[in-house]
Amino acid sequence: MKLFASFASVAALSLSLLCATSAAAAEAAPAPAKPDLVKGAALYSQVCIACHAADGNSMSPANPKLAQQHPEYLVKQLQEFKSGKRANAIMSGFSSMLSDDDMRNVSYWLASQTGKPGAATEKELVVLGESIYRGGIAGRNVPACAGCHSPNGAGIPSQYPRLSGQHADYTATQLSMFRNGSRANNSVMIGVASRMNDLEIKAVSDYIAGLR
Repeated sequence: MKLFASFASVAALSLSLLCATSAAAAEAAPAPAKPDLVKGAALYSQVCIACHAADGNSMSPANPKLAQQHPEYLVKQLQEFKSGKRANAIMSGFSSMLSDDDMRNVSYWLASQTGKPGAATEKELVVLGESIYRGGIAGRNVPACAGCHSPNGAGIPSQYPRLSGQHADYTATQLSMFRNGSRANNSVMIGVASRMNDLEIKAVSDYIAGLR
């Protein structure tokens, strides 16, 4: 019994030391720096403005609108461009020059900008696009886009990106890349896009452009 009590005392002491060490480590770990929007704006104007416009509302359908996007999503994409998990020669080059703080500063500055609305243009496809966005494609297990990106395309902070007003051409390109595997940084979207045909991708992308 005395031997067992000794073991128990040693175990308790070890556990106490482990907890104390963990607590000290947690206290010693520096908290992430608060995003500096002034630095973010300055860096954006040097690196990003040519493709994404002065306020993040790109005018080119080939380049995404970034204004009002959730900052956590933008940081994740920049990190994955830098690591190569998301392949894009241009963005990989730019992101390779950015530190984690740079990424956060730019992303939070973009989130502070107001996104400009877009418009759907394919009138004959609007019913199909709305059906897919709001109800999915039951016969092929394609879920409703609204389930993750919200009914008005606002997305969910820290989880799913804002889509409303995004260029239809850009959205369609990304869905096609998920489908063919050339964009491989989101397994859920790869599965969704793999079950959609060209017409469905075009229709839902155009519908998304008009969401607000």
